[in-house]
Amino acid sequence: MPAPTHAADADTSVNTLKLMSGDDYRESLRRYQPTVFVDGRQVSSVADEPSLRPGVNALAFTYDYALRPEVARIAMATQSRRHRLVNRMLHVNESAGDLLNKLEAVRALCQETGCAQRYLAHDALNGLAQATARIDDAKGTSEHRARFEAYLAHAQDNDLALGIAMTDAKGDRSRKPHQQANPDAYVHIVERSARGIVISGTKAIVTGGPYMHELLVMPSRNMGPEDAEFAVCCAVRVDAPGITIVSRPAGRPGEKLEHGDAPFSRKYGQATAVVMFDRVFVPWERVFFAGDWEHSHVLTYSYATHHRHSCIAARAGFGDLLIGAGALMCEANGLDPSRKSNLRDPMVELITIVESFFACGVAASVYAERDAHSGSFMPEPVFSNIGKLLLATKIYDMHRLAHEVSGGLIVALPGPDEDHNPATAARLSEVLQAAPDIPYDKRIQTARFIEDLTASYQGGWYSLISLHGGGSPAAMKQEIWRNYPVGSKVELVERLLERGVLHDETRAITRNRQPGKCCDTGCTTPGQPMMVALPASRKGGVAA
Repeated sequence: MPAPTHAADADTSVNTLKLMSGDDYRESLRRYQPTVFVDGRQVSSVADEPSLRPGVNALAFTYDYALRPEVARIAMATQSRRHRLVNRMLHVNESAGDLLNKLEAVRALCQETGCAQRYLAHDALNGLAQATARIDDAKGTSEHRARFEAYLAHAQDNDLALGIAMTDAKGDRSRKPHQQANPDAYVHIVERSARGIVISGTKAIVTGGPYMHELLVMPSRNMGPEDAEFAVCCAVRVDAPGITIVSRPAGRPGEKLEHGDAPFSRKYGQATAVVMFDRVFVPWERVFFAGDWEHSHVLTYSYATHHRHSCIAARAGFGDLLIGAGALMCEANGLDPSRKSNLRDPMVELITIVESFFACGVAASVYAERDAHSGSFMPEPVFSNIGKLLLATKIYDMHRLAHEVSGGLIVALPGPDEDHNPATAARLSEVLQAAPDIPYDKRIQTARFIEDLTASYQGGWYSLISLHGGGSPAAMKQEIWRNYPVGSKVELVERLLERGVLHDETRAITRNRQPGKCCDTGCTTPGQPMMVALPASRKGGVAA
């Protein structure tokens, strides 16, 4: 990993860390030696493994994106405590504006990559800031905050890619962690010493696991006192002794696919991995909490809220790809949605779906809530969960609408090998051209792009990860009901009916009331302004 350097800006008030480029990131992976298996074989070099290349490409793009001066306002963030400009994906939010900037950055990254993956680090770091502060305030200590802040500086200074190891294997879903026949169904502490802890267990869904630098291990559920050893949160290198990563390939790589069968997912993709921990040692400075079961819900709740907010932006970026490809397909078919209501209506419906859940993300940013313990800002939970619920349940409609405007050619056209077959290529290019001013190859390229995104192995993956990523729809519905001020609406109607009923905290239906959404909790929240402008001086390729 390159040693970080700092460059002061024109007024010397803010320093910019030396960020890695995409190539720097690829080279940094070669300095790690994780134990990784893909499709039953061990990988010798993650950075050079063809089956993982689309995932490495997606992460590399996030590094190159942060170096582009024209997007520095959203790609970078000012960390006030250390007077540093850092990558947005490693920033703890200091204002509602930070959340909106993050939303815009994630959407832009996913417009290019489909799923940028690195934003999960942002969500976990923000959740950890809240959880460690809460534990210290409850205990009257400062060590948890101090460990987290030291680790945050380490991650930012080295511009790390952090994988989130949260979802446990879980075993028998009807049993709590301590009740499992196999305790390794959950990651847990097996040994403590003056030097640190030793953990074992299994995390079942780790996004981008093979090509991360480090893993943040976090509990996946609320814990009871019997589950104290399962309430553990720490950071480990991906190549720490005792870690084995079993991964799916990223995207659809392969020589044949280079011909055009997978025009998007051969370039960008996402690996998901099972990570097994076998007596992995973690020094205390990398342990954020251990055995604090009564506070495990703080991290699961805060991370989930941050992550659902980020998922909104990610799927909006994916939706932008479908909107653009659908319009191109209409044009390639010789049709104009402006003149054809049977095309215009589904296009408008697709646009409405995408912008509706993104608008929930904007609202969750504007109405962000300042955490009383850490001082960081968290998206408003109702809007965050509504937006995530919309995208989770509407992703299938998004695919359907893209299919509706594109026609059946996207799955009926011949394979890419026929484009080079002297016996068929010329004839196919004549009969499968539609609009006279759009060549056959452009039409077919667009059709294969939509097939790749919606009607392939990768398309099915996008659907499933949208549905269950960040929690199931049932989890979102629970949070919406738990946080929505139904009580205020009930009391509004009772007042209009002139019932003269006083507020009663013991009455279940009126317990949850509106906390207030204006001024000092909403649009005038103190902190960095939205779309914050950075100093004009630039050094090292980024705003300084």
